[in-house]
Amino acid sequence: MSTISPNFHSTFKKNIAQLYNRVNQEINGVGVKKQRIEVLDDIVIVFATHKRVQALNTLSKSFHTLTLSVDSALIVEFKSMFKKRIEESLQRNVKTILRDYDPITEEACTIIYFDE
Repeated sequence: MSTISPNFHSTFKKNIAQLYNRVNQEINGVGVKKQRIEVLDDIVIVFATHKRVQALNTLSKSFHTLTLSVDSALIVEFKSMFKKRIEESLQRNVKTILRDYDPITEEACTIIYFDE
């Protein structure tokens, strides 16, 4: 059984947080308000509070179905970009990324499964 140093976890979490925020900035034009990252073996969970794009807030009042579709499309794009950035920057293969976002609370949860 191998032991991973606390320094590795700290640096790894910091790198994930920076990549997450950078991808969010590219897609939404703004970074996240708050992040918390948990590492469990080959799984990383990112809890984040976002700032929703104002245009989507405005549209959601009259075009709820449309904004749900846009939110879903943005989630797909985020996962694709985030996976690519992780693999390029951290040289770790990502098995899959699961993500959900609540536009009312602006909270998101992202789960990253790494290949063993």
